[in-house]
Amino acid sequence: MPDTHAERPAPSEAALEIQGLIKRSRAAQQQIENYTQEQVDALIRAIVWAAARPGFAEKVAESAVKETGLGNYEGKYNKIFRKTRAALLDIINDKSVGIIEEDKARNIVKIAKPIGVIGALSPSTNPEATPVIKAMSAIKGRNSIIVTPHPRAKLTNKMVVDAMRAALVTYGAPADLIIGIETPSIEKTSELMKQCDRVLATGGNPMVKAAYSSGTPALGVGVGNAVITVDEGVDLKDVAQKIRMSKTVDLAASCSADNSIVVMEKVYDELLKNLEAEGGYIVSPEEKKKLQAAMWEDGHINVAIVAQTAEKIASVAGFSIPAGKTFLMVQETGYGADYPFSGEKLSVVLTVYKAKNIDQAIEITNGAQAYQGQGHSCGIYSNNEEHIMKLAFATKTSRVIVNQPQGLSNSGNLWNGMRQTLSLGCGSWGGNATNNNITWRDLINESWVARPLAKNKELPSDEQLFGDAVSRVK
Repeated sequence: MPDTHAERPAPSEAALEIQGLIKRSRAAQQQIENYTQEQVDALIRAIVWAAARPGFAEKVAESAVKETGLGNYEGKYNKIFRKTRAALLDIINDKSVGIIEEDKARNIVKIAKPIGVIGALSPSTNPEATPVIKAMSAIKGRNSIIVTPHPRAKLTNKMVVDAMRAALVTYGAPADLIIGIETPSIEKTSELMKQCDRVLATGGNPMVKAAYSSGTPALGVGVGNAVITVDEGVDLKDVAQKIRMSKTVDLAASCSADNSIVVMEKVYDELLKNLEAEGGYIVSPEEKKKLQAAMWEDGHINVAIVAQTAEKIASVAGFSIPAGKTFLMVQETGYGADYPFSGEKLSVVLTVYKAKNIDQAIEITNGAQAYQGQGHSCGIYSNNEEHIMKLAFATKTSRVIVNQPQGLSNSGNLWNGMRQTLSLGCGSWGGNATNNNITWRDLINESWVARPLAKNKELPSDEQLFGDAVSRVK
């Protein structure tokens, strides 16, 4: 009988390296498995402060821009300094240890328990805050975490992770609760996803698909492509300011930035004038052809234009724009593969549509997102509650952001009640396991304790239970 064990290939160097990291991470996690709520919350306060404290946050922002060549200093700084603080505020008072929920009507209590080792992917577009927010959520659930960065952001990742590790030690906790892969590769990332207990994937679509194919329970995010409707009867100057903010923050590195706006025809011309006053540049039909040729190569986004200035994008495309212009506007009529501007662009390029009414706006939104970005998010500027809810009901989307700058609001902000995160689930529409703004609650197991009801439920009569089906179904 053949020795099947002898026929197995030896583990690769990458597999052995990740195996060693998993062992260290699991040992660290076991040390905090029985931490109290107070101990857990002290740790997450410490790691956020370590990464986002004044003086250090500036260095992280500078490193992120210099290393990745994506976005700008202001955007990176706001993420590491402000976004992490807001995310901490959002969860610091949550109960994540012991009994976290009680349903008295059903006589059920839910007990939070850690998952174990979280394998987290960190993208090149958000390398400053992603490790912090994911580590915060992992440790809130008494887990450990291993962060694998995009190779283009490995130095920034190390800087942030090392600061958090040192903070953990200050509080008597093991540094290995947070481990960063210092020389990342596709093979190591693949091994991490196979060997950890849960994958938290933020990154390009191929990597998210790999996470779901790893054999490990995974939480991934879908493609962006936010489409924003601008209704009649709104303050167009205010709307233009918010669209500019959303479109240009960190040079549109976020998948939540406005990709398209759908404007009611009665306010179309006036809104465009306001957008031009905010720094928008309307490309000519000839410039549009050049821009399209420059932005896509064989159907894929040209990385040379991702999260770059409007001036650089125009230069790559072979035309120039006036000084002071910070985003480009492309007027479009169609959507789908034959209209690439209808998809996600990860750049300060805004597609502009004209709609006759809310029904056509919904049609354009659904058409563009059926091409790319279904399930992620859409938005609307409107004072018409009927239009707002009609859009919400008719679109296949996890988030409908109302009268707010989309890119600054999808993942939570101080002005709304959305959970603060950088990981946005897109539901089955986007090929994801959840619609949630992913936080610690997605990174725990729950034990349901069910006791007998004070009074048993009673089955009603067939007539009460089945209604007219009793007489109609023969």
